[in-house]
Amino acid sequence: MGKLKTNKAAKKRYSLTATGKVKRTKSNRRHLLANKTRRQKKSGKIQNAYADKTVVEGIKKLMPYGN
Repeated sequence: MGKLKTNKAAKKRYSLTATGKVKRTKSNRRHLLANKTRRQKKSGKIQNAYADKTVVEGIKKLMPYGN
C-alpha cells in the first residue's frame, strides 16, 4: 500500500497538538490593518485558537500523518 498525500493547504493552516486537537491561527491579521477597527484587530490577536469540533474530522483526513 502506498503513502497517503498530505493536503498542503491544510498543512499551512492547521497543526495537530499532542493530544489530537487541531490548532489554527485566527484570520484578518495579515494586511490592510490600517482600514480595520481596533476591535477587529484585537479580536484576531489570538494566534493559537482551536478548530471547531464540526470540522476536525475533515481536517484530520487532509493531514493523515499529523503534519
